[in-house]
Formats: sequence, C-alpha cells, structure tokens
Amino acid sequence: MMAVKCYIKKDDKVKIIAGRDKGKIGKVLKVDRKKGGLLVEKINIVKRHSKPTQQNRQGGIVEKEMPIQWSNVMVMCGKCVAPARVKMQRLEDGNKVRVCVKCGEALDT
Repeated sequence: MMAVKCYIKKDDKVKIIAGRDKGKIGKVLKVDRKKGGLLVEKINIVKRHSKPTQQNRQGGIVEKEMPIQWSNVMVMCGKCVAPARVKMQRLEDGNKVRVCVKCGEALDT
C-alpha cells in the first residue's frame, strides 16, 4: 500500500471534524502514513479486555486511544484560532513550510 500524502505532523493541534468525537481538540501523538491514521490524545478512546500477564497481573478492562483517519481532522492555526486548510509554500532560502490558507501564517515552529 502506498503512503498517503498528509500535511499533519506529530505534536500538531488538531480539531476533529467527523465521527463520534466531532468538535473536540487534541494533540497528535503518532502519525501512520501507510494506513493514513493518526493517534490523537484523548480522542477515539475504546475499552479493551486484557488477560492477566507478567506485566499486568490484574488484567481487566483497559481504556486506550485508537487511530482516527487523517481526513477526519483539521490542523488548528495558532493565529486564526480556527481549523485551517494547509498548503506548502517555498521560502526564499529553498525550504518548504506549511502555511494556513486563510491568514498565511506559517504552521511550522
């Protein structure tokens, strides 16, 4: 499977625009480009049953975050304080940065 082109990076602040957690804001913990999924802090939490093991002697029900599709989130712009579409822009020195389409502010810090 080919990797998906995605302008979302780790530690970005994102807003969920579709699904069960619509409207919530969280920080991206992990990006899986092959599957097109993101792990967002405190979003898409599910309960999993675990058997007792050497590390977890108790076992029981564990809550954990599951990946969400990158198409269901939008990057939050720091200047607009709103979800933003992102475009790539080349600087004079040849480097490329991510830019908010609405206000033109660079998202990379």
